[in-house]
Amino acid sequence: MNAKRRTAVQRSNDKQSSMQVKLFPEQDEKKYWDVKNKARTKGYTSMPRTIPLIGAMADLMAGKGKPVTSTYLELWCRCNEQGFVNVSKHSDVSFASGFSGERGISTWKQRLRKLESLGFISIQSGTAGDIHYVQIWNPYLVIKHHAEADTEGFSDKHYNAYLDRYYEIGALDLQEEPVVAAAPAVDLSAFTAVLPSAAVPVPPMPTAAAPAPTMPAPVMPEVKKTDT
Repeated sequence: MNAKRRTAVQRSNDKQSSMQVKLFPEQDEKKYWDVKNKARTKGYTSMPRTIPLIGAMADLMAGKGKPVTSTYLELWCRCNEQGFVNVSKHSDVSFASGFSGERGISTWKQRLRKLESLGFISIQSGTAGDIHYVQIWNPYLVIKHHAEADTEGFSDKHYNAYLDRYYEIGALDLQEEPVVAAAPAVDLSAFTAVLPSAAVPVPPMPTAAAPAPTMPAPVMPEVKKTDT
């Protein structure tokens, strides 16, 4: 987060804190849920602040009488920070999504398949059957796709409200990644050309010295014996 945006967020937070104390002076930390209180606050998830509007648009695209928001929210409340969730306990997850009775699980599965067809999630099978694992995808990119494709049921009115909220909270998911221009190719042939090298005389290798001439052994004169 750059300094300018950080300052704007801090200013907004300070304003909200001042309004909170002004409108609700009977502040009691034990009565409100504070995610910053790590000692007491456990078991929460992260999701975009635009989820209510995203859910409303998903319901419209899913078709009349087939709302998917409650199913979608339950997935968000069970996933990890990368959107992966194990839904093998079908009866528990379907009930928490608002579906009970004999057709509760089957209705819940239909809603999951609708979310999958709209691109909000992907589903993989496992020991629990054809629906065991779910991957939630970035909803900002999913909504962008539907806006460009003009999907049936897509509401421009809801989309405009969603964009207004998107910019209000300072989201950056739709910001294009800066394109880094590739460096132009440089012809290095002029620098890498092999220059003709001058012939360098190579000195002859030294030869082994001739062996010194051997001197003949001196011949001693023969001494004749004489009679005395």
